[in-house]
Amino acid sequence: MTQTSIKQKILDDLELLSPDQQERALELVHGLARSGSRPQGTPGRDLLRFAGILDEETAAKMERTIEEGCERVDPDAW
Repeated sequence: MTQTSIKQKILDDLELLSPDQQERALELVHGLARSGSRPQGTPGRDLLRFAGILDEETAAKMERTIEEGCERVDPDAW
């Protein structure tokens, strides 16, 4: 697929979206453009200082909360 045809498909699909959805698409595109070809993040070696700072009970509670709150799919979110 050529770059021109990709851009045109994106523009065609944008026309089908509501203004709110277009705003979300814009935020996504801006985020992708800012990150470049590689996602930015923190090297693991910089996170090692946090290893072992949670007690077992707190870590288990956090894990349960993440599983309960993040395992849901909201079909209207996209």
